[in-house]
Amino acid sequence: MAQYQPQGFSLLPPAVKHLLIINVLVFGADYVLQRQGIYLGNILALFSLQSGNFQVWQPLSYMFMHANLSHIFFNMFNLWMFGAAMENFWGTKRFLTYYLACGIGAGLLYMLLPGLHITVGASAAVYGLLLAFGMTFPNEYIYLYFLMPIKTKWFVTGMIVIELLQGIFYSYDGVAHFAHLGGMLIGFLLIMWWRKHPFSRF
Repeated sequence: MAQYQPQGFSLLPPAVKHLLIINVLVFGADYVLQRQGIYLGNILALFSLQSGNFQVWQPLSYMFMHANLSHIFFNMFNLWMFGAAMENFWGTKRFLTYYLACGIGAGLLYMLLPGLHITVGASAAVYGLLLAFGMTFPNEYIYLYFLMPIKTKWFVTGMIVIELLQGIFYSYDGVAHFAHLGGMLIGFLLIMWWRKHPFSRF
């Protein structure tokens, strides 16, 4: 198993840095434009095919839209925390391939579900990063609420169970739980492909 050693690693590698900047800029632009009666979500959010509002770029663009300040804060915090570790470990090209694949793939899978809500946020890609960290560094510790240590393999397992249960029993809480699971599924398949084809181009 790989051991996570942050010594000498960049705290803000290039892909993570630019993703953070883009997300914050889009959030700021959306905030300003809403004050003028213009809603970027009408163009950039992910709509169902049946809504009549779907556009081909939405499985990508929805990843850079966020509903409110707490939504973007927690997504960006986790993007930095897990994304920086994985970009340092994988390199920028593989990290960015993985991040976009998780987000886009989850969006496309989520569109197949009946009763799709309008969806925004980087959460699916971030959950994919969480899975990647757990699979790559399963015995590293995450501190819940900055106090309680738990190994990442158990933390990730718990998050999968929680998201599945919430998706089944709380499907109308306004959170795209199955999109989160979709990001993890795409991430799992991609990691397993890379492990079986370690020298493949990506």
